[in-house]
Amino acid sequence: MKRIVLLRHGESTWNLENRFTGWTDVDLTKKGMSEAQKAGELMKEKGLNFGIVYTSYLKRAIKTMNLVLDTMNLNYIPVVKEWRLNEKHYGILQGLNKKETTAKYGEAQVQLWRRSYDVKPPHLTDDDPRNPRLDAIYKGIDPSLLPLTESLKDTIERSLPYWQTTIAPSMAKYDEILVVAHGNSLRGIIKYLKNISDDAISSLNLPTAVPYVFEFDDNLKLVNDYFLGDPEEIRKLMEQVANQAIGV
Repeated sequence: MKRIVLLRHGESTWNLENRFTGWTDVDLTKKGMSEAQKAGELMKEKGLNFGIVYTSYLKRAIKTMNLVLDTMNLNYIPVVKEWRLNEKHYGILQGLNKKETTAKYGEAQVQLWRRSYDVKPPHLTDDDPRNPRLDAIYKGIDPSLLPLTESLKDTIERSLPYWQTTIAPSMAKYDEILVVAHGNSLRGIIKYLKNISDDAISSLNLPTAVPYVFEFDDNLKLVNDYFLGDPEEIRKLMEQVANQAIGV
């Protein structure tokens, strides 16, 4: 039996402020740090013992990963950071409050930008300081690969090949793998693994720092998937994610 656990980062400062975050490199809140530690404790209790961890370039995912590994006494395992696991890029929406944006553009339009499969928000200009091509974090990466806005389809088209060429093949070496990333980059992987339709993926809401376990047989075929934790609590957390845009 092989296992890969997908973990969205803990609550960030802009999650708390209900802002579109995307590639903006914001930190965890105290609650987010506590969520990460709780996730680590839960996975340790379940006997998970990861051989390698993959994460994005963004500090909210990296700090979540570090807290999880420290809690599980796994600080020594290999860590791979990959920009292709970054969150969906929200273009000019990055930094805007979701409720205020909904009031300005209407709920239907904001939901299209936020949750549709192939509609992307308006893009950043080349000289916008939020442009990742101007950020030292991405120095050395071909600028043409770095997005100025993305739809979920775009996010999947950059993250899924990394899953297929790097993460999934590493199951040949490691029995248990941890991937700490973001709501939309993880939704893309889940869509692929569970064969979820373009329309249905919009209703998948991943709460912060709740481990999602995928189990594979010896032929690397998916045989089971489940969240770790209390089902009713997880359901409520998913509803909170769904309601963020309109500020419910």
